[in-house]
Parts: sequence; C-alpha cells; structure tokens
Amino acid sequence: MVQDSEDQAPSVTPSTPARTLLPSIVPAATVGVVSALILVGVEVAADQLQDVLWETVPDALGIGRYSVAWMFVVLVATGIAVGLVVWKVPGHAGPDPATIGLDAPVLPPVVLPGLLLVTALMLAGGPSLGPENPIITVNVGLAVWLGSRLVPRAPGRIWPALAEAATIGALFGTPVAAALAISELLATKETRGMLWDNLFAPLTAAAAGSLTVTLLDHPSFDLGLPSFGRPGWSDLLASVVVTAVGALLAMCAVRALPYVHSAFQRLRHPMLMLPAGGVVLGCLAAVGGHLTLFKGLDEIATLAHDPDGWSAGEFAVMTVVKLAALVVAAACGFRGGRIFPAVFVGTALGLCAHALVSGVHPSVGVSAGVLGVLLAITRQGWISLFVAAVLVAEPTVIALLCVASLPAWLLVTGRPEMQLRKDGTPVR
Repeated sequence: MVQDSEDQAPSVTPSTPARTLLPSIVPAATVGVVSALILVGVEVAADQLQDVLWETVPDALGIGRYSVAWMFVVLVATGIAVGLVVWKVPGHAGPDPATIGLDAPVLPPVVLPGLLLVTALMLAGGPSLGPENPIITVNVGLAVWLGSRLVPRAPGRIWPALAEAATIGALFGTPVAAALAISELLATKETRGMLWDNLFAPLTAAAAGSLTVTLLDHPSFDLGLPSFGRPGWSDLLASVVVTAVGALLAMCAVRALPYVHSAFQRLRHPMLMLPAGGVVLGCLAAVGGHLTLFKGLDEIATLAHDPDGWSAGEFAVMTVVKLAALVVAAACGFRGGRIFPAVFVGTALGLCAHALVSGVHPSVGVSAGVLGVLLAITRQGWISLFVAAVLVAEPTVIALLCVASLPAWLLVTGRPEMQLRKDGTPVR
C-alpha cells in the first residue's frame, strides 16, 4: 500500500518569515543598550564607592586598607547599610535573594531603585557576590514596564527574554554567552525546531548589550595564563579529576545553603540578618585575606598573574573561605549573583591543584576547576563550559572540558540547586 506524499514527507517546523523578525530589531537593540548602560552605571558607581571605602578613608585614618579591623568595619557597615535599604526603602529591594536565579522575576518599578542601591553597596562593600542576578532582575522589570507601554502590541513574554539576554551579553562582553543560555532554556520547549527564529531578538539584544559594554569598558576574561600547547593524556586526566573535585566541593556549599539561610532567617529582621552576615564575612576575610572579598573578577586576575606565588595550602584556604563567604552572603540577604564568586573558587582550586601536583598545568587546572564549580552552582552546562574556556582562551582546552564535564554532570544532575523556594527548601 502506497502512503500519501504528506505521510511520507518528514515533519518540518516552518520557519518564521523575515518580515516577522525585522520589527524586533529596534526594540531588541534598545533593550540591549539600556541594559548595558545600567550595568556599567552600577559598576562605575560601585567602583567609585569602593575606592572611597577601601583606599581614601583608611588612608586618611592611617589604618591598613585590608587590615583585619578595617575589613570587619566595612563589611559590618555594609550589612547595616544594605539592611536599612531592605527595611525602609519601598519594595524592600525585592524578594529573598536566595530564592532567585538567572531566570529573574518581573518586579514592579517601585522595587527597582532600592535593588540597584543595595547592589552598588554590596559590590563596593566586599561581600562575595556578583552583579548578575540583581542587574538582570532590574533590567527585566524595567524592560517589561517600559516595553508594555511603548510597544503594547508586542507579546509580554518577549521583554524578559530580551533583558536577560542583553544583560548576560553585557556581563561577559559577548553575545555568545547569552545565546548559549537562552538556547538552553528554549531546548526544553516544544518550539525547539524554531531555535534560531526564537533567538533572533534576544541575540540582537545581547549583541547590542555586549557591544555597548565593550566600547565603554573594554572587558576581558582572558587571565593570561601560560599556554599549554597540545594537550596530552595527563592533561585529560587532570581536567577530569579537578572538574569532579570542583563539582563535589561546590555541592557541599549547595547543601549548606538551606541550613545557613535558615539560621539567618531566625533573626527575622534585615537590620539583624545583614549586619550579622557582615560579622561572619569579616571573620572569613580575616582567615582568607582581602583577595577573598568582592565579586572576585579582579582578584582572579591577581592570582593568575603569579600562579606560583602562593602555596597549595594558601590556595586551599582561599578556595574554602570564598565558597563559605558566597554561601553566607547569599543566605543573609545581600543582593547579588553567584557566578563571579564561583569563578574565583574554581580558579583558586585549579591553582591549588597545580601547586600540589606540578604536572597539572595552571591553565588546565583553572579551566577545569571553574567548570566543576559552575556546573554545581549554576546547573547551566553551556554557560559553565563557555566561562571556563574563555578564561584560558586556548581552543585546545575545549575538547578537554567537554570530556571533563560529563562525569561532573553526573555528580550534580538531579540534586539540589543553589536556589531556594520561598519556604526555604532547595530547588531541584
């Protein structure tokens, strides 16, 4: 029996006509530029305040810039300042940050100024968090609010996607990271056959955001680590082991987050929770040193500049302290993201492996350590691979990381994530 031609033809999802995609270019590019400008504005303001807090004031007082006493003072003062904003400013700087990941909620406009303020205070004051989560949340809220008014016919779901893609592109200085992140989300939907049609507008926003940041700030993630040339069997073994160790170590932090969060929640008030978090972070900074403060991007450049400048024990202490500081800062109520501190943890772990076993090349150790830690903390496979590879900027490392990611993913998949529900239980 001969089947009809329609039955014999393969199932193909029809592509979107160009005339449907073209009108999205201007709104997407606008969201990209505005999102990048907000990111740059917050980081510039935070850098200025950081210089005052950590250079101008201690120099004027004759106190060591990173003395134990001064680190305590600034971290506790940051906790108090952020606590005041969370307590008194309209909107209370948004929901509990432990309940928010990269997929940001849509917040009303009244919340956004307070969230921007606490983000700048956090970045300047030294808690171990990055800008990604709150800036994405602000940009999503602003894009939805303005977009629904200026382009009312556009589907409401497009604005969060544009803002998230634009901010991720601006954070990493390239639209590739945003494309990977958005494609990972879209791959679970029935529309995966139209992947590039769905990516068109977000990728436009990401390109505009990354180009804006590149022109204004000239970001670079290349750490300038020594080149390792052609990888060998020892490099493959090292990458698999270090990635697995990084994933297991980070999973300890993931497991600890609900308990640490619950302990701070018992204090019940932001003016108690955040200053108490500042005290704990001050203790951790006293143990780990000033390199374990802040979001960690400048600090990993310091470590990579002299990979043999610290002992294995010192790298190990920095790894554990930074990871603990990340958990405490996320649990006590500081608004911030977890990707950049996780990169520091992975970098310190990789250099620790190099210090312990000289055969572990620093580039292999760092990229593998970052991959393992990010896989456990973000559960974003493409983003983890991208960040780990871009830090080393060696094409040959990609094959090693792809192999190393497989056993590490088996260690983390299906287990609790570093994000909590409103009732304090971990997301799975």
